[in-house]
Amino acid sequence: MRPVLAAISIACFASGMPFSTRLVGSLTESLFSGLAGLADLAVPPQCLMCDTLTAEPGACCAQCWQKLRFISEPYCAISGRPFEYDPGAGAVSPEVLAAPPPYNRARAAVIYDSASKGLVTRLKYGDRLDLAPWMAQWMVRAGRELLEPGVIVLPVPLHATRRIGRRYNQSAELARHVAKSCGLDCRPGLLTRSRKTRQQVGLSASKRERNVAGAFRVPAQARGVVRGSNLLLVDDVFTSGATANAACRVLLRAGAARVDILTFARVEPTATEALYTA
Repeated sequence: MRPVLAAISIACFASGMPFSTRLVGSLTESLFSGLAGLADLAVPPQCLMCDTLTAEPGACCAQCWQKLRFISEPYCAISGRPFEYDPGAGAVSPEVLAAPPPYNRARAAVIYDSASKGLVTRLKYGDRLDLAPWMAQWMVRAGRELLEPGVIVLPVPLHATRRIGRRYNQSAELARHVAKSCGLDCRPGLLTRSRKTRQQVGLSASKRERNVAGAFRVPAQARGVVRGSNLLLVDDVFTSGATANAACRVLLRAGAARVDILTFARVEPTATEALYTA
């Protein structure tokens, strides 16, 4: 930005034009708008899911858009699990009544199936960090009621060795963009993964719970921030809830006032084993 400002000030001096911040802002905006247009010509916008050319960035082609199953009401007021019929406002699913989760509310943007799996896989394993801001936009729409002023956003953490191998945490990327779009604070360091666990992929619900038991902790230096705060825990996929529950319990024990869960996708209970494989 500084070289741009310097170039504009020199041009103003040479032409005798008055230099002002308003003029600089206008010229800078025009310059970057033009550069963005050139970038679109060099690399035209493509569908997020299949790379077909689209009219604008961050869009899906008509065929892929129709395949996505966005989650909308009616759903369980706590778990966010979609209902097949409308049982009325504030209805809670039988699973939640039988075993209330530690989190306050959970929401997800889409059903995890063969269509949305492609986006998750590209982001998680394919170095497609460019997908994160667009996926986060869908998450914001799905979790609007959770994104209250003062909420602190944090991702489900990766163990250090896994993060080195993957080079980034896809959940942290989603959390960062969710927080940025809502003007909220994102604090990845509030929760760490203290024990390396097996990949959750392919494990049954009971094995998932055992796998993540004792895997998370709140660092001593983060306890002051966690205590009394309303937190929003972000992940890519909500499967059995084992990871979210384990992380949530640790945050509540550290004094969090409330923990909500927001994910990009949610696995249907009947499809957990069939779909969540990679």
